[in-house]
Amino acid sequence: MAQKGVQLDQKTLSCSICLDLLKDPVTTPCGHSYCINCIQSFWDGEDEKKVHSCPQCRQSFTPRPVLLKNTMLAAVVEALKKTGLQAAPAGHCYAGPEDVACDVCTGRKRKAVKSCLQCVASYCEQHLQPHFELFEKHKLVEPCKKLLDNICSRHGEVMKLFCRTDQQCICCLCSVDEHKGHDTVSAAAESTKRQKELEVSQQNIQQRIQDREKDVRLLQQEVEAFNGSADKAVEDSEKIFIELIRLMEERRSDVRQQVRSRQKTEVTRIKELQEKLEQEISELKRKDAELKKLSQTEDHNQFLHNFPSLSPLSDSPSINIRPLRYFEYVTAAVSEVRDKLQEVLREKWTNVSLTVKAVEVLPSQPEPKTRAEFLKYSHEITLDPNTAQYKVLLSEGNRKAKFKRKIQPYPDHPDRFFGWSQVLSEEGLTGRCYWEVEWSGSGVHIAVAYKSISRLGNPFGQNDKSWALQCFSDCYYFWHDKVRTPVSGPQSSRVGVHLDHSAGILSFYSVSETMTLLHRVQTTFLEPLYVGLWLSHSCVRNCAELCKLK
Repeated sequence: MAQKGVQLDQKTLSCSICLDLLKDPVTTPCGHSYCINCIQSFWDGEDEKKVHSCPQCRQSFTPRPVLLKNTMLAAVVEALKKTGLQAAPAGHCYAGPEDVACDVCTGRKRKAVKSCLQCVASYCEQHLQPHFELFEKHKLVEPCKKLLDNICSRHGEVMKLFCRTDQQCICCLCSVDEHKGHDTVSAAAESTKRQKELEVSQQNIQQRIQDREKDVRLLQQEVEAFNGSADKAVEDSEKIFIELIRLMEERRSDVRQQVRSRQKTEVTRIKELQEKLEQEISELKRKDAELKKLSQTEDHNQFLHNFPSLSPLSDSPSINIRPLRYFEYVTAAVSEVRDKLQEVLREKWTNVSLTVKAVEVLPSQPEPKTRAEFLKYSHEITLDPNTAQYKVLLSEGNRKAKFKRKIQPYPDHPDRFFGWSQVLSEEGLTGRCYWEVEWSGSGVHIAVAYKSISRLGNPFGQNDKSWALQCFSDCYYFWHDKVRTPVSGPQSSRVGVHLDHSAGILSFYSVSETMTLLHRVQTTFLEPLYVGLWLSHSCVRNCAELCKLK
């Protein structure tokens, strides 16, 4: 109990500014006591206002009071110090660079826990209680560094109103002055309204975050699927190449075995013939020796007696030596196989490379809505003269194709179309692309096709390697793999085509003042696509041009 009394005395004899025991205590006219240095420093900060107030009760004094040392309080403090009363414990939370400092504290300022909008001041925990007891109805908020922003620079009043006309906070005097007649509400009402808008915005942002997090998860799944697909493609390709290598090894081994077998057979036959010839030579040498011996016989009777015993020579087979080109023809045949294999690889490898480049992993993007958005994906496309049929005339830098009855003097080329007045572009398209075609005449097909499409077979849209929009002056039809689909939409001499190769989307639009979707295809494209034009019905008025787009 005694300790509790000492604590009460300690609180009573503490300066409400520095919160330590009073040092050289002085008492203001309102009866509150402070350290002389603390209250002088506090009033020094109010000199500009020429009005000085008590930090606890906010009573104003004009002029600044002259303060004298309260000798009785000083004696009591010194007496209590001798009884063992110490200074207020350290451990107060002082304000850092990022904190809001208490406006009442002098010297090292403590961190404010609340700010008062009416008093335009911030208070630490110790100084807040006296303020709350005296001004219970004042509006306290979280500590704020820019309290002066709440004071009207013109009238010095707290800005409690909001002018919706000028979108700014104002004080009561402003509402009857320059903001007279404006749409004004209390700052609290406007804040409540905007708080609701803020909540809606927060909900939208949170929803957007959820959507984007979902997109990130989907993209991660896409990356995993892409990596898995790439790994499988590499693995399968390795197996195919290993199979090709194995097949080539088998063929190489087969050629080697056949050559060696033939070599063994022929060499054995030749050696057998060689042995026979050597035996014949030995026999001939023996007979030659007998004849020589007989020729040296001087006894005529003996010579005549032995001469009939000589056997006549048998016929010997003639040996024809052919030129040394036994296996050159084998080498030539293998070289021919090599050349044909290289030719096939050159022709097909371009498609393999372009197919690999066409693979994309991109966040799914909506199809453009306006022509300006489509033009962001526009491509400069030219027609390939080597594919043009003999009755198709190209002009305008190979962007325009026109039907002609007269055969054009094109050189022979394996890519050229026969039978149908068609032409393909030089460029293979992947990714996202947009182009427009201006057409005229009785009928034109605007198409896309694989480069591997047959040059002698069915025209665009009549096979599984092409997709075509047939344009007439009064109707449209879409063709694919011999299936015709009626298409409705406004007639226009200009058709826009949008391709999203990786997404497998091909769209045709009627282009005028606005863009109208005519037909959309959703499929899977296995190769790069080439723009195709078919000037159908063999009419000299049929013409189509790939437009230059800005």
